[in-house]
Amino acid sequence: MEQVDYIIVGAGYAGVFFAHQLIKEKKSFKIFYDENISASQISAGVCNPVILKRFNTFWKSQEQIDYLDVIFKEIETYTSKNYLIDENVVRIFHNDSEKVQWKKNSEKENLESFLNNDFIKLNSVENPFEAGKVNHSSRLNVTDFFQDTLNYLEENNYLIREKFDYDLINTENNSYKYLSFKNLIFCEGVASNHNPYFKEIPIKPNKGHCLKIILKLKPEPYIIKKKHFLFNLENDEYYYGGTYDRFDNSDDINKASFEELENGLRELYKNDFEIKDINFAFRATVADRRPILGRHQKYQNFYIFNGLGARGVYNGSYFSKVLFDYLESDIELDSEIDVKRFY
Repeated sequence: MEQVDYIIVGAGYAGVFFAHQLIKEKKSFKIFYDENISASQISAGVCNPVILKRFNTFWKSQEQIDYLDVIFKEIETYTSKNYLIDENVVRIFHNDSEKVQWKKNSEKENLESFLNNDFIKLNSVENPFEAGKVNHSSRLNVTDFFQDTLNYLEENNYLIREKFDYDLINTENNSYKYLSFKNLIFCEGVASNHNPYFKEIPIKPNKGHCLKIILKLKPEPYIIKKKHFLFNLENDEYYYGGTYDRFDNSDDINKASFEELENGLRELYKNDFEIKDINFAFRATVADRRPILGRHQKYQNFYIFNGLGARGVYNGSYFSKVLFDYLESDIELDSEIDVKRFY
């Protein structure tokens, strides 16, 4: 039987970022990936420190921004690539009152470094009230990030491409099939609702659709946001999305969500465009908008890392280190993220 320090179940942002912590600290592990396309893999990957509806920031935003550069420089040491793209989010204002609110908030101590108080005018999209730029924002090259990290994990014998079977866990001798483990980390997103060890934890699926499009006229090199995000992927292809739907749990494209995206794009972009593809997946969200980390009530070496929501890059990278320090250095988890808040 092969002995490992960790088994990770799930290879979205949570699983891959936690795997990085183990690589960095030279821990032995296996990560299970069922090859289903996750919400992480089709996400926008936007790293935005500002809540764009209210022009405010969120809990531990500065800490997450500071750690983002650190972790991606570490990942670059073994993939030879940095996946952060230095493009700023630009928020198109719906009316003059939003500009006034942006200006007012930009003077607050916790927001002055994020909200640029010089408004800009874009030529490629409709923005009669101009737009505000978010400093210290960026985005992840999502496709290359997952392709390269999963390839690295496979080439170094960490990755197991198969569905994890809960029935094959032996809780008495801490083994799974041919693997003996010290710790078992579930990073499954919405699949956690079917996990017999953590199914009572209130993970809420939030269905999101996004488009891959070709635009006749190339927009300025920003992450443009009005109703949804618009930015260049590569060559002439662009990302536009995503929607949020807490009620549709079907495994089909939602017509209303598709029409929402198409109408939103037509309102923003007055030139010709071609829709190449539409994708959807289910984000793992939590009512209190905090990620979920921590130990199972009964099985003391079973853990959960979940609930990253729409900020998967920020939450996944930063809290992977928090979870590792909790496991390996016994650093207490903040009560706001500890899974014990649901027990």
